[in-house]
Amino acid sequence: MKKKIVLIGAGSSQFGFGTLGDIFQSQVLQDSEIVLHDINDTALAKVAEAGSQFMQDNNLPYAVSATTSRQEALQGADYCIISIEVGNRFDLWEQDWRIPQQFGIRQVYGENGGPGGLFHALRIVPPILEICADISAICPDAWIFNYSNPMSRICTTVCRKFPDLNFVGLCHEIASLKHHLPTILDLPWESIAARAAGLNHFSVLISARHAETGDDLYPAIMAKAPAYFERLPGLPALSKYVAKHGRLPDISSDPEIFKAHTVWPERSIFRIMMDRMGVFPITTDSHFGEYIQWAHDSADHQGIIDFYNLYKQHLSKQEPVIKLKLAERVVPIIEGIITDSGYEESAVNLPNQGFIPDLPDWLVVEVPARVDKNGVHGLNPGPIPKAFLGLLHNQVAVHDLTADAVLSGTKAGVMAALMVDPVVDVYQPLEQMVDTMLELQQDYLGYISER
Repeated sequence: MKKKIVLIGAGSSQFGFGTLGDIFQSQVLQDSEIVLHDINDTALAKVAEAGSQFMQDNNLPYAVSATTSRQEALQGADYCIISIEVGNRFDLWEQDWRIPQQFGIRQVYGENGGPGGLFHALRIVPPILEICADISAICPDAWIFNYSNPMSRICTTVCRKFPDLNFVGLCHEIASLKHHLPTILDLPWESIAARAAGLNHFSVLISARHAETGDDLYPAIMAKAPAYFERLPGLPALSKYVAKHGRLPDISSDPEIFKAHTVWPERSIFRIMMDRMGVFPITTDSHFGEYIQWAHDSADHQGIIDFYNLYKQHLSKQEPVIKLKLAERVVPIIEGIITDSGYEESAVNLPNQGFIPDLPDWLVVEVPARVDKNGVHGLNPGPIPKAFLGLLHNQVAVHDLTADAVLSGTKAGVMAALMVDPVVDVYQPLEQMVDTMLELQQDYLGYISER
């Protein structure tokens, strides 16, 4: 069935090449029109040329075009996939991370939670709002899938500004369950019915049952996980692997990396959550710890630094190629809408609407969803353990005031969002820290007034 799919931010080789490969392997999407859009015409041309050549070489039945005009790209769009950043990703990320630390704020990372997540949101949400304004005017019925971070803050703000858009956030972190649980349980993934929920990068396994027998698998996961994580390789071993092979490993098929052992690498907070709160987190200290006020004295800081350096090294040395292999989940979701499949998607970011009853409806949460001809519908994942729910409650005002700060564009709004954040435990240096960040990132934060 012919559809029009627009990739926004397609000049990024990682996103452009990867998503083209995902689409090209689909039987359902054959004959669709794929439009590549980016504001960087040089990078866009490179991806477009590679896509056209690959399509020709493999005799694929798609139409691929590229344009720097967003208005042109969006005409008649059925699906829009957003993956953008602004400025130099890692330079700005390191400012988000290190400048608040310099002013005494003990955040363990700087991408999604804490002050780092706030400044990241202040930079990236405005251009995404501009994209959504165009979609609202040109193709308001299109389904929009966002990959950009900080996911929860972006989605919450967009859904507040444009409540009628079909806006869904997607993140690959949920894949950690498919990566770890089969080995922990010695079961094929197809036999594990798992559900997770929370906020993006701050989500835990809620339930796990045997798909055939219905048996509760959670006790076995909690009992067997410690031995499993004891034998995982540390990130220095992964760094050596990347240097040797030029790619991140698949642990299930690359046993070589098990030769170097570390105790619970980058999972100190992960282990505390298991031991003290009885839940299995979806991600590791770098992401999970960004949301927690006690994370700094408990996180594996060396592991976090190793992870960041490995990720930076991986992207800088990676030579993206188009592969006829499904890597991300957006294509199965689009296929599910087209075919009215009714399948259950493991994790999407949507306004709450009662999926987690104890949280406000406007807050964008990460929950499972049903996909059918009418779109993506969030599901109640089941009861959230009370202690973890308490940590989620701590983020409600943070997300609320982040959206306010972006939409009002005021320094007072920025200060308010910082002062309700549980990671922020100082007051006196806050305004100087904000002024420093506004000056350093004035090219992106110039819209914030002194009021």
